[in-house]
Amino acid sequence: MDWLRDHLWETWLAVGIALALAELLSMDLFLLMLAGGALAGMGAAFLTDSVVVQVLVASAAALLLLAGVRPPLVRRLHGGPDLVLGPASLVGSRGIVTEAVAEHRPGRVKIGGESWLAVSAGAESGIEVGRTVEIVSIGGATAVVRPVSDPPAPPALPEAN
Repeated sequence: MDWLRDHLWETWLAVGIALALAELLSMDLFLLMLAGGALAGMGAAFLTDSVVVQVLVASAAALLLLAGVRPPLVRRLHGGPDLVLGPASLVGSRGIVTEAVAEHRPGRVKIGGESWLAVSAGAESGIEVGRTVEIVSIGGATAVVRPVSDPPAPPALPEAN
């Protein structure tokens, strides 16, 4: 016990390192914030010999880290775009009509090199071959599409006489 009293900053450092290493197992950022509090306790040990003050500083720092730093870190690390797999990943992409899509009859659309059965999303009378469409949804093996306005053609160059 005398060794702990004589080496308070080393004790706080050892606690901080042990908590940081234990964080590698949990990966929840909770123990890392406690390790930060232990390092604040180590800093207090350099300034005062009072264990009560050191514990209060370590506790306050750990609480501040848990309340102020951990939530945004967890949001940033755990948040992100959802992984979309399979046919659902085609929604929003574009394709070319290879077989006309009529009002009450499905056609075919080439999407990413694959041919899909396609139906119209709206009340269009039909979508002709060669038209660019956007995939609105996928239902089973059928793509629900809507025509998109093609970009305007570049202006023709004047002929030289």
